Amino acid sequence: MKTPDIPHDETERIETLHSLNVLDTLPEERFERLTRMAKRMFGVPIALVSLIDENRQWFKSSIGVDVSETSREISFCGHAILGESVFIVQNACEDPRFADNPLVLNEPNIRFYAGCPLKVNGQKLGTLCIIDQTPRDFDEEDVQLLKDLAAMVERELTAIQMATMDELTDISNRRGFMTIAQHSLNLCIRQDLPVVLVFLDLDKFKPINDTFGHAEGDAVLIAFAGLMKKTFRNSDVFARLGGDEFAILLSSTSKKQAEVVINKLSRSLEEYNQEMKRGYVVSYSHGIVEFNQEKHQTVEGLLADGDALMYRLKKSK
Repeated sequence: MKTPDIPHDETERIETLHSLNVLDTLPEERFERLTRMAKRMFGVPIALVSLIDENRQWFKSSIGVDVSETSREISFCGHAILGESVFIVQNACEDPRFADNPLVLNEPNIRFYAGCPLKVNGQKLGTLCIIDQTPRDFDEEDVQLLKDLAAMVERELTAIQMATMDELTDISNRRGFMTIAQHSLNLCIRQDLPVVLVFLDLDKFKPINDTFGHAEGDAVLIAFAGLMKKTFRNSDVFARLGGDEFAILLSSTSKKQAEVVINKLSRSLEEYNQEMKRGYVVSYSHGIVEFNQEKHQTVEGLLADGDALMYRLKKSK
């Protein structure tokens, strides 16, 4: 049996998956409908919307199997997300990668498998797959039909993802931040890594709206989010919490290192102000809080301390 390889962009893939906040959720008709369609169209006993987590294959929708997840190590879908097109196994018993796989030797006795990768933001999170207990062929028309159904699943996943994104700035909103940041925090706790949260609040943002109009205020928020994208790492979690408030969770980072990064953001903002010269200056106040496991149980606790520290510093200006 061949264990699936790990994608080169695994960190970003997992972050995108967790940002959906869809794992371990109840069945939803919009996904159930699509697996029923796949089962009926292809005449197979099993159809799944499968998502590949760090160590498991979890089913958002399943027909024909009684379990909600399996190990990623034995999953066919773990192989499917490594490619760009439909992954097909016509007869698993004759395929050296799967002939001795527990899912072939035992229930559900997989013989035929076809899985189409599901992408959100370019990341392959899982598959829409169909399974049969007898070998079968799969022609180009079948491939296209499975792709069409998978595109419908992707649209539903994207709709979920949009609920975690800030529509104006195209970075995470508060809901998305809380989900991804808590996941990152849990990983750092398990690995005993330092974590820092930075709470940011733009200074005198209301006068910009009042004097120059809300369109100009929106432009400021978009520009500031753009500077954040350029400043922080892919592994950092940052978001617009609402209004003119932003937050960043920096994993594997000390407070001193976080101050260096924030200074870099400040320099970028100074350059922006010099270039734009719109009759106002964009600035911010911030609070940096180090994670303390005895004090902070959740990201909410970190946010509360960061907000309080930022407010004290803002009043002292």
